[in-house]
Amino acid sequence: MTDEAQPQEKPSGSDIGEFIRAQRLAAEVSIRQLAEKAGVSNPYLSQIERGLRRPSADVLGQIAKALRLSAEVLYVQAGILEERAESPVRDALIADTAINERQKQALLDVYESFRRENETALKEIQP
Repeated sequence: MTDEAQPQEKPSGSDIGEFIRAQRLAAEVSIRQLAEKAGVSNPYLSQIERGLRRPSADVLGQIAKALRLSAEVLYVQAGILEERAESPVRDALIADTAINERQKQALLDVYESFRRENETALKEIQP
């Protein structure tokens, strides 16, 4: 197996910055507007987006709130929090910048309910 095929243990600072930038652009919010809503300086947010600074969990929470994202999404993206369950579907939904956070959460809720339902059904038929 090559190094390229192996997943990174923890995302780099630029990964979370790129993710925040993608979410900001998808929300059609300027960097100044987001900085103001999140209560951080414009230069600091710019440094985060460019991967020059790693934000604290508190700052990520403020950015998440300003972007109307769940803080969990940013914590997972930043490598602060482990994902609840490994799932390529869940990973794809979280990473998809074409849908907003509300849509992601709705899809994740439905997906998780189907998974729980199927797990329960499997337990009932297994001796």
